[in-house]
Amino acid sequence: MELEGIFVPLVTPFAADGSVDLAALDGLARRVLDEGAAGLVALGTTGEPATLTGAERAAVVATCREVSAVYGTPLLVGVGDSSTAATVEAVRHVRGDAAMVVVPPYTRPGAAGVLAHLRAVAAASPLPVVVYHVPYRTGQPLDVDTLLAVAAIPGVAGMKLSDGPVSGDTVTLLGALPAGFAVLGGDDTVVGPLLAIGAAGGILASAHVATDRFVALARAWREGDVATARRLGSALAALSAALFAEPNPAVIKAVLHAAGRIPTPDVRLPLLPASRAALTNAEAAFAALQHIPDGSTSLPRWHVRGIPGGGTGRTVDVVTKR
Repeated sequence: MELEGIFVPLVTPFAADGSVDLAALDGLARRVLDEGAAGLVALGTTGEPATLTGAERAAVVATCREVSAVYGTPLLVGVGDSSTAATVEAVRHVRGDAAMVVVPPYTRPGAAGVLAHLRAVAAASPLPVVVYHVPYRTGQPLDVDTLLAVAAIPGVAGMKLSDGPVSGDTVTLLGALPAGFAVLGGDDTVVGPLLAIGAAGGILASAHVATDRFVALARAWREGDVATARRLGSALAALSAALFAEPNPAVIKAVLHAAGRIPTPDVRLPLLPASRAALTNAEAAFAALQHIPDGSTSLPRWHVRGIPGGGTGRTVDVVTKR
């Protein structure tokens, strides 16, 4: 399995009656892959897995598997628990190409405990493991030496790195990775700098909204087109900041609903729907992005059509392909 490029951690669309809309999920998955995404993530944080029933989670994974099989792209499935035994049991039943395993949340077991946990999980997993390091959710920071020890665990193929701003430690980590281990940026606003210093790609919720442009950003850094990468990176960082202005994935769902891509903007409690102000700001950031060239003649040409602005009384520019 190749861990390179932009992966999209899919939202879970809800119908008007509150049920999971699998047809809308199928459409989202196909759309982002059509626009160049390298693969999908099912049941990541953006998919609200904690609010789904076991049957709903299984149906979401099955839908994503079907689309991934058609496109020949990898599917990562989010699993993980504060309990090592529960996580070991979960990875044995993952129906995808890799298990994305979060550092055990809430318990804060310390670096040694995290390593012991991940070693047990990787040893039990029949699939490659991608570690999800997100200390502002788990409460467990990890230093560079620990992250390099994670990278050395047999069966661990990569890491979604969501530990905040790029720092000297980030540079050290990316410069010392073992061969074949991939770091995928998980903080959307700083994925540009991460790509610039060696990240293999990103797992980016914001890429629901502008998949082609995030793909173009990754390609520009890979090909050394610094001017294009800087222009795109700045505009995409502004879009990501707007999309994460309120708890994820509320704003992303509002934008997708305004564009007619999901039937409702609904999230499940304890999340609340996005405010009108957050939607308006995200629309503005998206519209500004359309004036930034992607530096490519190989990607489909862009054109802009107007769609209703999600109850704002305005028209939103939505980019589609010719």
